[in-house]
Amino acid sequence: MDKPLLEIKDLSVAFGIGKERVLAVDRASLTINRCETVALVGESGSGKSVTAHSILRLLPYPEASHPGDGRIIFAGQDVLGLPEKKMQSLRGGRIGMIFQEPMTSLNPLHTIVRQISESLRLHRGGGLRKELRAHSRELLELVGIEDAGRRLEAYPHELSGGQRQRVMIAMALANEPELLIADEPTTALDVTVQAQVLGLLNELKERLSMAILLITHDLGIVRHYADRVAVMTNGRIVEVGESQEIFQKPQHPYTKKLLAAEPAGEPRPLTETTSAPLLRAENLKVWFPIKKGFWQRTVDYVKAVDGVSLEIKSGESLGVVGESGSGKSTLGFALLRLLSAQGKIIFENQDLALLSSTQLRSVRRYLQVVFQDPFASLNPRLTVGQIVSEGLDLHHLGNARERRCLVAETLIEVGLEEAHIRRYPHEFSGGQRQRIAIARALVLKPKLIILDEPTSSLDRLVQAQVIDLLRDLQIKHKLSYLFISHDLKVIRALCHRVLVLHQGQVVESGPAAVIFQSPKHPYTQTLLAAALQ
Repeated sequence: MDKPLLEIKDLSVAFGIGKERVLAVDRASLTINRCETVALVGESGSGKSVTAHSILRLLPYPEASHPGDGRIIFAGQDVLGLPEKKMQSLRGGRIGMIFQEPMTSLNPLHTIVRQISESLRLHRGGGLRKELRAHSRELLELVGIEDAGRRLEAYPHELSGGQRQRVMIAMALANEPELLIADEPTTALDVTVQAQVLGLLNELKERLSMAILLITHDLGIVRHYADRVAVMTNGRIVEVGESQEIFQKPQHPYTKKLLAAEPAGEPRPLTETTSAPLLRAENLKVWFPIKKGFWQRTVDYVKAVDGVSLEIKSGESLGVVGESGSGKSTLGFALLRLLSAQGKIIFENQDLALLSSTQLRSVRRYLQVVFQDPFASLNPRLTVGQIVSEGLDLHHLGNARERRCLVAETLIEVGLEEAHIRRYPHEFSGGQRQRIAIARALVLKPKLIILDEPTSSLDRLVQAQVIDLLRDLQIKHKLSYLFISHDLKVIRALCHRVLVLHQGQVVESGPAAVIFQSPKHPYTQTLLAAALQ
């Protein structure tokens, strides 16, 4: 029998020293054969990403250490004992990786074509610029990016979350690796593109005899695309088996708990109806100019949001759904006046377009946002306590002692601990960082929160907790939510009404129950068929 391509033997990973040392991975063992997809599943903080980063030796040094006699064997080589120069040839060459947070993994100062070309040049030697550009375009087309030729010259901030994730996939596949480590590869992708990308990875796996380590919290993906499954909790792998066997006859109690977790329930009924909405937008437009030529004349526009009208009442949740690039996040930023837009935005009978910057700042206390990528939106130089209290400081709310107490209460409210106040964002898992971002918004006691994919990086167990938390906070504080998501199961569990966006326009809107039971527009029908199967 052939030896495994990758063999992890009794791997342990610890952070810190002395009494503060935390064991993130505890004697984990796992094998991956050629042309095999192995899924590593578990809730946030279970040690999945730390295990994956250990394979490429990407953990911070000297904060991380490997106590014990653990080994990582790739194609007969002990990874932990290789000199750094040989590791550099493995990273991005024989082993590719798709990172969980594309906005922080892509260089904001370089175009997409430069970043893909850099990977090709490092591992394949020099090449003509024209050849590198052609290969980069082929890779973007391969992962389903429309108008790939024009996107080559784009910068990461000019792409949607889903498009950035597809660029990361293209970069990981550029050198046809033997092993692809995919850390939440479809987190930022809408449901219609998820199947397309995963099907593509499956096809490339067969064509290149490539193995895949798939790290995910989406068990629907695991069921359809993984050959074997390893279940991880508290740093330990507690169960390993064939995919169908794990789903049909789980043995470990944690595996059973994980499989039973699913967004459930429905939004709490509105306690009162008011004639005047809390927020109203009329004929909102956000058009980005396309400029060409030496004089950079405007030749056309990208109509990211094109004539959208909506309203949100006090205590109500409005779900905004649509494919990646449909204008969901742009709409949210426009409502907050973080982007220039045409049309009216009325909040509590005030037209936000008419407010001065000073007046707008005072209003923004009541209009908060939770961004899609928590790591990119959290200042890495600040502690969690400083991040969450930043808004309190800006609006001069309370004294230092009162602010600290309020920060501690809010952290506990979102499922974190008071002791986390002194820690930094890089010390938390993706799901924990998202809860920090939610705490930052909640601490100001806002009236409306715009949540941009707030649960996309969370596993199902934590998703359920966050949804329950958001429901409870909505009742307690009469909060309103504009909930942007591609996860329609989460939308159904939390939102009273749904607005469907396609190419910047509203194609359907109405009560959530009506939309889910009897969608009228073909695009809505396609979304629901892909998400709820």
